[in-house]
Amino acid sequence: MSLNTILNVATSGMMAAQTGLRVVSDNIANINTAGYVRKTIAQSNLVSNGMGVGVNIDAIKRATDKFMAAASLNGASDAGRASAVATAMDNAQKLFGDPSAKTNFFATLDDVYAAFSMAADDPSSTLLRSSAITKVEDFLGESKRITSSLSSQIKDTDNRIGADVDRVNDLLKQIDALNVDITRAKMAGADGTGSENVQSGLINELSTYMNIQVSDRSNGGVMVRSAEGVTLAGNGPATVTYNQSGPANGYLTVVTANSGGQVMPLAVTNGEIQGLLELRNKELPNLSDQLGEFVSRAAEELNRASNAASSVPAPSSMTGKDTGLDANTAFANFTGKTTIAITNAAGAIVQRVDVDFGAGTMTVNGAAGPTFTNTNFLTQLNTALGGTATAAFTNGQLSLNTTSSTNGVAIVDDATTPSTKAGKGFSQFFGLNDIIRSDGYSPYETGMVASDPSGFTPGQTITLRLTDSEGSRIRDIQVAIPTGTGTMQETIDALNSRNSGIGLYGSFSLGSKGELTFTSNTATPVSLSVVEDTTQRGVGGPSLSQLFGVGMSERSTRGGLFKVDPAMDADPSKLPFAKLDLTVAAGVPALATGDGRGALALAKAGDVAAAFATAGDTAGSSKTVLNYGADFSGSIARKAAAATSRKEAADSVKTEVDAQRQSQEGVNLDEELVNLTTYQQAFNASARLIQATKDMFDVLTNIV
Repeated sequence: MSLNTILNVATSGMMAAQTGLRVVSDNIANINTAGYVRKTIAQSNLVSNGMGVGVNIDAIKRATDKFMAAASLNGASDAGRASAVATAMDNAQKLFGDPSAKTNFFATLDDVYAAFSMAADDPSSTLLRSSAITKVEDFLGESKRITSSLSSQIKDTDNRIGADVDRVNDLLKQIDALNVDITRAKMAGADGTGSENVQSGLINELSTYMNIQVSDRSNGGVMVRSAEGVTLAGNGPATVTYNQSGPANGYLTVVTANSGGQVMPLAVTNGEIQGLLELRNKELPNLSDQLGEFVSRAAEELNRASNAASSVPAPSSMTGKDTGLDANTAFANFTGKTTIAITNAAGAIVQRVDVDFGAGTMTVNGAAGPTFTNTNFLTQLNTALGGTATAAFTNGQLSLNTTSSTNGVAIVDDATTPSTKAGKGFSQFFGLNDIIRSDGYSPYETGMVASDPSGFTPGQTITLRLTDSEGSRIRDIQVAIPTGTGTMQETIDALNSRNSGIGLYGSFSLGSKGELTFTSNTATPVSLSVVEDTTQRGVGGPSLSQLFGVGMSERSTRGGLFKVDPAMDADPSKLPFAKLDLTVAAGVPALATGDGRGALALAKAGDVAAAFATAGDTAGSSKTVLNYGADFSGSIARKAAAATSRKEAADSVKTEVDAQRQSQEGVNLDEELVNLTTYQQAFNASARLIQATKDMFDVLTNIV
């Protein structure tokens, strides 16, 4: 081996040791730098003619562990999703109050029943009547507050998703831009680990928002893909968009760098964005829907009791709620019997009309009266009332008005065969004597049957959005009200069409109480929401989604639409605390001032079994309002606790994985000191070899 060769070997060794020292010093300097991955050098021996002629520095690399890095990214996504859900569910649970406290939301309904119970002991007490009204207002006010707060949380969640998506797009741009720097450094044989560390930090942050797949590019840098393999960065940054169409479910789309602007759905199954989508599209609306169902049934049972009773004296005027129906449809499908009585100032009956819906007959003061059908019911009722009162039906509302200010109207169903439609008596169906009024149509039980006219104008449309279990949009479907005879069955058939409706994904059906429900196919479960609804029943009537409660946006806001009847609120003496006694002799008062049977029925309304419909993720059931409230309160607490537990578990896993990743990729001072000593000794050895070569060269020179 020549002296020049020896000198080159020594020089390469010195340069390799010098590079190693520089790498070690950089590692030591960044021992406390967050996200820093220690560097190592890759070196190989130089060979010439089968002989070693030195050492070569192939590359300076980061000591990454691909498996631990992937596990860390997954852990960050899990933690991001769990944290978003847990925080929101904890906030939602706080809206209802501590279940064990007497001031929680559900306790306010207990206070309502207690107030009516006290009033039943002294029905003539103005103070107790006013107290009962106040308790009802407190309950409805709390419902309105919680519903409004949940709606605000949904809007805030929309804003957070939008902000997260904007940050994701910024991260994708930065990650893709760093690929250029890393590739350039690799091609030039320079140290690109600084850019790689920055890029790794950006990827870590991206993983908290959404689950991703990361792979190395052959020429340096990384490829970032979504869970389904859509390229997000690596060959140009993709652009993610959050699509939010008012009340309909929101979803994500993406345009990749080389797609020519083609919009594709983006499936995100983990990360903070997915957690927020779950909250926005499912958890919060479900909670609000169940609240609406609870308040609707509580109001319904109170109204059932109030419509079976009367104030003393009876009100001279009764105006019902907006049923959303025309007169012919509203008076159809009743069964059983009811009595409409006109009483004088003393409470004695002056005109009595017994209506038998099964036979289609009316009895007036014990004598045969007119017969009727649903198409002429109003006319025949006015005939039977004989001028003592008038009945009218306008804008979906039935009203009864006496012709004398000293007279009143009282309605009571037959004791053995009470009138019924959609599970409600005649007075309750029309809301003639409701204590609690609503600006909506909940609980959406119209009493319609398939052969009834739908009442919706042909050609008007409703646009439905179908989303999968992960919240990704499947498609939007616009369904038009069909032409033809105009029955409800034809409308349902149009909705269920496999060609122009939602028939491929599920079906609508009309229940026994006239409620319209959507059932998803079990093989591929979907969620349904309403993007736009231009349908209208009659002139100025409700849309299909309003009347039947189609779509979560309609159902999730109903809890804030209830209020105490304005007339009763202004004058508590109009509370229906008495019951009409049809067994008294003619001329004897049928309404007594001290009668508290109506108040007692109101006090016991929470103990009456009610048919609760499916609401949110809770299946329909038959139970008392109080029992449903207890179950609802427990489910809220369980959901919040479960979300917190998942968050703690996800955080624990993330912490453990990050610790293991840090042990593999982080800087260990002891190891670096060993490396420092090794490279120092290697440097010294190479220096001594150079010195020895110099000495040998000097000896040869002197000999010459």
